Amino acid sequence: MIKTLAKSIREYKKASLLSPVLVSCEVVLECIIPFLIANLVNRIKAGCGLETIARYGVVLVVLAAFSLFFGASAGSACAKASCGFARNLRKDMFYKIQDYSFENIDRFSVPSLVTRMTTDVTNVQQAYMMIIRTAIRGPLMLIFSFVMAFVMGGKMAFIFVVAAPVLTAGLAVVIRKTMPIFRRVFKKYDALNNSVQENIRSMRVVKSYVREEYEKRKFNAAADEVCADFTRAERILAFNSPLMQFCIYAVMIFVMSFGSYTVITSRGLALDVGQMSALLTYSFQILNSLMMLSMVFVMITMAGESAQRIVEVLGEESSLQSPPDAVKQVADGSIDFENVSFKYSRQAERMALSGVNLRIRSGEVIGIVGGTGSSKSTLVQLIPRLYDVTEGTVRVGGVDVRRYDLEALRDQVAVVLQKNVLFSGTIKENLRWGNQDATDAEMEDVCRLAQADEFIRQFPQGYDTYIEQGGSNVSGGQKQRLCIARALLKKPKILILDDSTSAVDTRTDALIRQGFREFIPETTKIIIAQRVASVQECDRIFVMDGGRIQAVGTHEELLENSEIYREVYFSQNKAGVNNAR
Repeated sequence: MIKTLAKSIREYKKASLLSPVLVSCEVVLECIIPFLIANLVNRIKAGCGLETIARYGVVLVVLAAFSLFFGASAGSACAKASCGFARNLRKDMFYKIQDYSFENIDRFSVPSLVTRMTTDVTNVQQAYMMIIRTAIRGPLMLIFSFVMAFVMGGKMAFIFVVAAPVLTAGLAVVIRKTMPIFRRVFKKYDALNNSVQENIRSMRVVKSYVREEYEKRKFNAAADEVCADFTRAERILAFNSPLMQFCIYAVMIFVMSFGSYTVITSRGLALDVGQMSALLTYSFQILNSLMMLSMVFVMITMAGESAQRIVEVLGEESSLQSPPDAVKQVADGSIDFENVSFKYSRQAERMALSGVNLRIRSGEVIGIVGGTGSSKSTLVQLIPRLYDVTEGTVRVGGVDVRRYDLEALRDQVAVVLQKNVLFSGTIKENLRWGNQDATDAEMEDVCRLAQADEFIRQFPQGYDTYIEQGGSNVSGGQKQRLCIARALLKKPKILILDDSTSAVDTRTDALIRQGFREFIPETTKIIIAQRVASVQECDRIFVMDGGRIQAVGTHEELLENSEIYREVYFSQNKAGVNNAR
């Protein structure tokens, strides 16, 4: 885990190493100052003059100034190192997620990934900040102060040897009790974020069904669980403070009482006033160091589970990799499925696809229909290798998709998924997801082809109109047409429309399909649709049911031979049939 996290330090190694060095200098000076003060007190007691006092004063001011400089510089280096480390950590996680396959993403929920990149990284950042500064300062101060206390107070310094194990034992119990709670609470954080994200994303549905109160109760339940676990953990951690205070006051009472007794009874021979004052100062420094270390242990305890969750993301390897000798050219848009079966996870009992065999010629227009859950979308997701087949082979351009370079394959397969997504930015910026070098003329051409140019020009800013996150300021049909235009900009050899014209009217749908036939005849087009009208002019239509291809043919052939297709067709055209009668 530490090795994995350490890779994200990178250019901040210098600042990370500089902080402990500067802290060490600060600690040395802070330990020297009480020693000089003790000597000054003894000199004053012996009757030294103003010249000696002034000399000591100048030295003490200079040492204090240097201590302040080293402390401030250490704080600056520590802040730079910890913030930079957190920045790199988030960057590494984000880059890693970009390489995930759909299978990898399915293992993590979206709210969980958000929590790991925000709350968990913040916890690790704070722990790292304490490790490179406080965790260095505490032990050094403890060691130097103990040595100086032993030099100044002799055997009295051994009181700290007694106090330290008591405090250490208490901290060990606290950590052992709180770790399982923190492990549990971060999972509940994921549930809380999921509730918030789902509610915001579905706000229109929530309001239309007047479910605000239900969502409030669901959120409160998740928030209360997080609060209850944190309260339980904080109650245990709260024992750290009184335990620390007990050790501090016990040591102080011993030093004050026994030290004063020694000064008085020995008349300053065994322990002088200056030594006594220095011993008190070192007592504060030692106990303050122990308190710092206790804070470090608490922070590391909280960050330990966060670090583990971050490492899970960084350590996850994509289940889809380009082979070493990857094919980087897709010859044409032909597609072959040979005895293909597929399930989403190895633990799944049922295959989503079973024994699929099909052959699609390059440039052919294919329609796919079937009931909900018939695995239509699953079928087409295997073409650009969004998932790998469980059994069998999928070929594009005559080559097994597993032999292609992933980027090269996906550049030639444009998919307009069932859930259309637009990003915050202008229409031009969204379109250029298909081709970042596209000219304005090319964007206008594909928008005309997707029947989007007309409504875009009705906006006051035209193609420079700003699209809100998720495309919330355009209609469903407009969003679908913009997504189709974006896919066309890729100039793919295969175009897959996964029910992506469901929100447009039948006339617009027909115009889009007509444009495909006229302007991109060499592109293989696969149209998944619920409406038979959207596929009935296709060269061939595949009818799917239960993860299998039940029938293949033209519209007329399927009306005659496929009971499923015939049932769908007549159910959608019932009104027309009745009118004809």
